Amino acid sequence: MAVAFTFPGQGSQAVGMGKELADAFPEARRVFEEVDDALGEKLSRLIWEGPEETLTLTANAQPALMAVSMAAFRALEARGLSLKDKVSYVAGHSLGEYSALAAAGFVSVADAARLLRIRGDAMQAAVPAGKGAMAAIIGLEQADVDAACAEAAEGSVCQIANDNGGGQLVISGEKAAVERAAALCTAKGAKRALMLQVSAPFHSALMAPAAEKMREALAGVKKHAPIIPVVANVSVQPITDPEEIAARLVEQVTGRVRWRETVEWFGNNGITTLYEVGAGKVLSGLARRINKDIATAAVNNPADVEAAIAALG
Repeated sequence: MAVAFTFPGQGSQAVGMGKELADAFPEARRVFEEVDDALGEKLSRLIWEGPEETLTLTANAQPALMAVSMAAFRALEARGLSLKDKVSYVAGHSLGEYSALAAAGFVSVADAARLLRIRGDAMQAAVPAGKGAMAAIIGLEQADVDAACAEAAEGSVCQIANDNGGGQLVISGEKAAVERAAALCTAKGAKRALMLQVSAPFHSALMAPAAEKMREALAGVKKHAPIIPVVANVSVQPITDPEEIAARLVEQVTGRVRWRETVEWFGNNGITTLYEVGAGKVLSGLARRINKDIATAAVNNPADVEAAIAALG
C-alpha cells in the first residue's frame, strides 16, 4: 500500500470540528492551544462553539481548518505514525497546502496559523466587496470553460480557479465577467452554472495584492525542507526545496488549484490510498470521482485515527 496524505480547504469547516480529537488526545488539544497563542485569541472557542457565520469568514476558516488537520495529524503521530516511513507524499487543497506543509515540518503550527490569518485578511482586502465573484461550472470540459472565460473577460479578469475533478470547475474574477462566463457555459451545455456565495474572487489575478503580502510573510518565517515531498497545487510536481515551496505558495494565491491533476498524478505514481486528514470528506469524494482505483479514508475523529493506524500498520 502506497499512501499520500491530503488536507482539506475552505468549505470543509463546521462548528464543532476537532473537538472529539482534542478531548481524546492531549497532543491534539495542544495544537489548538498553539494556534490560540499564535493568533492571540481563542480561535478554538469559535471552532467548537461558533457562530458558523463568523467561523466561515476566510480569515478565521483558514487557520481553523489547518488547526483541525494538524490536531488529527498529531493524534496519528501520538498513536505511532511515522510520516517518513508510512507516507510518500502530502498535498492540500488551497489553504490545505499549508496544513500539508506543517505536517511535513516545513513550518511550525504557530507560523502556519499566522500565515493563514495574513492570507485570509489579504485575500479579503485585495478586492472591494461586490467587485469579484466565483461560479461553479458542472459538466463541461475544461477547454470549453477556458474558452468561455476568455470570451467573457472583455479585457477584465475571468479564469478557472479550481479544477476539482468529477466535472466540477470553479471560475473566478470580476463579477460581470464571471456572470457572462457562467451564461456562456450554460449555452455551451454545462449541466449547471452556479454563482457561489463567496466573499472574494479567490485564485484569480485580482488576488495579486494578496500574493505580494504572502511573499513578504513567507520571507519572514523559519522554513525547513519537508520530511517528505509536497505535491504543489500550481505545478502538480513533488517539491522539497524550501524556497521553491514558498514561491509556489505565492503563485497559488492567484493561480489555479489543479486538484484533478494532483489526484491523477498520485494514481500515475503508484499511490493506492489517499487519507484526508482534517475536517469533512470533500477531498475523498472528489478523489473517488477522479480515480476509482485509489482507496480513500477520512481522518477527523478518534475512531478514524484508530482505523488509520490499524490499516497503516
